[in-house]
Amino acid sequence: MSADALGYEHVFEPATATGLPTLLLLHGTGGDEHDLLPLGRELLPGAALLSPRGNVLERGAPRFFRRFAEGVFDTDDVARRARSLAAFVRDAAARHGFDARNVFAAGFSNGANIAGAVMLLEPGTLRGGVLLRAQMVANDAQLSADPRLLAGTSAFLAAGRTDAIVSPAETERLARALRDRGADVTLRWDEAGHTITRGDVDAAAAWVAALPARA
Repeated sequence: MSADALGYEHVFEPATATGLPTLLLLHGTGGDEHDLLPLGRELLPGAALLSPRGNVLERGAPRFFRRFAEGVFDTDDVARRARSLAAFVRDAAARHGFDARNVFAAGFSNGANIAGAVMLLEPGTLRGGVLLRAQMVANDAQLSADPRLLAGTSAFLAAGRTDAIVSPAETERLARALRDRGADVTLRWDEAGHTITRGDVDAAAAWVAALPARA
């Protein structure tokens, strides 16, 4: 798998409406840069879409950071990849001409996890995000304790009560870490497993539509 000059193979769809944030679309393990384009178009019609392919391979499956086993994360690599993705957003803004200060992530599973890590470890990169089936992948020693770190940042977390991969406790841990640093967090539970439901999409779209415009 090759990467382009920005570090990630990616798709960019320019905005067809004005005044909207750019959506950074982050796929799950084994996905690619095309997987979440339909979701992005549904979440925020008319917005610019920036969709990279994860540049870490796990037995041939693209991901956004390394892990040692299911649920056991290489937290040093998480931090490196969060920095890399933050740099990609800035460089992509310069190449494609969108506002780097007005970017929201929309991610599923591994993509949602790296989005949460970017919010916590590279504050200011994202105004917020829709994190579907996310969990905490950074360790506490990597996190700033500043309670205003994420002031002005918003996150929508959608979790499944029967998710066999992400436990409710780990989702709650991520939500708490974001809130403790000043983010406005909405946590939605569904009687579902590790998949995106219609209810998730409808609730996330309503949440995105209600976001305040950037001042």
